[in-house]
Amino acid sequence: MAEGRKTPLYSRHEELGAKFVEFGGWLMPVSYQGILEEHRAVRTSAGIFDLCHMGEITVGGERALEVIQEATTNDASTLPEGKAQYSLLCRPDGGIIDDIIVYRRGKDFLLVVNAANREKDWAWLQEVNKGRAELADASDEIGLIAVQGPQAEKICRSLTDLDLGALGYFNHTEGELAGAPCLLSRTGYTGEDGWEIYMPVQYVEQVWDALLAAGGEDLEPAGLGARDTLRLEAGYTLYGNDIDETTNPLEAGLGWVVAWDKGDFIGKEALAALKEKGVSRRLVGFKLLERGIPRQGYPLHKEGEEVGVVTSGTMSPSLGEAIGMGYVRRDLAGAGTELEVLIRNKPSKAQIVKRPFIKPSVKR
Repeated sequence: MAEGRKTPLYSRHEELGAKFVEFGGWLMPVSYQGILEEHRAVRTSAGIFDLCHMGEITVGGERALEVIQEATTNDASTLPEGKAQYSLLCRPDGGIIDDIIVYRRGKDFLLVVNAANREKDWAWLQEVNKGRAELADASDEIGLIAVQGPQAEKICRSLTDLDLGALGYFNHTEGELAGAPCLLSRTGYTGEDGWEIYMPVQYVEQVWDALLAAGGEDLEPAGLGARDTLRLEAGYTLYGNDIDETTNPLEAGLGWVVAWDKGDFIGKEALAALKEKGVSRRLVGFKLLERGIPRQGYPLHKEGEEVGVVTSGTMSPSLGEAIGMGYVRRDLAGAGTELEVLIRNKPSKAQIVKRPFIKPSVKR
């Protein structure tokens, strides 16, 4: 097995018979009973995910908002306490350093970053900060567990006195769950309603065990495999596949998190020029019309000419169809356009469709 860091729940995953993979420098469970079973559990009841590999960075002090406004594309000034927003860190040329979630807490901001980008993001934010705000990498001190699916609220509510039902999507609250101090956020990466639960790392096993006991047959441990098929069905981008430093928000369909009116931010000038000129390619969703499964890196062709590349692909457990995302030439990016995916050098017909592939129960 590949070397990698272990989350505080590694022994729990071993006990559950998990299969492990290296992901972002961590040994993570890819599945337990099987990806299909775990995927369907999230869509029909609930699944529980270990997300302790994710990074958490706090930004505090009187100039915290100033730094976040400069570093991110979205407008954090619109966030009241208890609200979160999806945002991006971009380079001066508009390339995406990471996609993140920004939480407005009482005394500071919490930035949740992708595991593989933790060190890169930390170095970048320090460079942007220039000593203005109080930055701290709290990744090793904070644990994160997600419960996703139609039964998620019921399961979490059984372990806390907090009024979880009163919270809307992308809102969060703080209090006790299963006897542990937690931040509970109505967010997720599956397209289903659910909760992401942050806690001091010493409480992670306690909270995991309590959630599994409370969920019973309605709650299934789920690994990275199901997390990937769930997010792809919901049309969510994955950093390292669909977005990275060579892609920009406009071509990736993430222009909605670029707050043009908030003032200057890193990448604004380059993105404004791209907006005026128009991007040369766009990220699209597609489904196969013939047998096969699209995978990252497969070429996309139109009448024998290469016009793009697959960035994500799978056999959708919910639809029973092969689906994917990829970048194609802008003039070919409209829904209904037929292309070919080159699978092992053999063309397979595909058609561009609107994302998401399934209708999420929540709106991001």
